[in-house]
Amino acid sequence: MTKQNLEIRKATKEAGLKLWQVAEAYGMTESSFSRMLRKELPLEVQEVILEIIFNLKKRFEKKGAK
Repeated sequence: MTKQNLEIRKATKEAGLKLWQVAEAYGMTESSFSRMLRKELPLEVQEVILEIIFNLKKRFEKKGAK
């Protein structure tokens, strides 16, 4: 069985984030977000979530640089 939304999961891990952090930034609870990821998302939604991951990563990198 392959995991759905692998790009989102991989980007989250590579950014050093947890899914709950991405879910919170997306405006969802962790449990709802995890359930949403069970089925492959439309590309438009994936792009929005990947943008959120990118922005969170930048924000955490700035905090770490201070």
